[in-house]
Amino acid sequence: MNDLYARFDRVFFEKTRLSMLTILFDEGKATFSRLRQVLKGTDGRIYSHLNKLEESGYIFRERILAEDSVQSCYALTAKGKQAFKEYLEFIKSMLSRYPDNDKKT
Repeated sequence: MNDLYARFDRVFFEKTRLSMLTILFDEGKATFSRLRQVLKGTDGRIYSHLNKLEESGYIFRERILAEDSVQSCYALTAKGKQAFKEYLEFIKSMLSRYPDNDKKT
């Protein structure tokens, strides 16, 4: 059996960053403000995690004009999409191995 921690690096598999990747996979893209709102983090904490994901090549940032300001908007790179799909497949395979796991004993 593949060990989850061996399949995915620490940048990908940190709780807040995995939550960010999940949001971006689900929504396609999200602004800094959206991520901060959903994750309920401070600007510094959110920025730090986004920076690590960007440096690792999982996400990219673009600047967009929104109303009267410029906002940072984030989306998954091809590497990020592939890694997230592999993560989902891993979770599916784990769930299929233990189909009765949700039944109470």
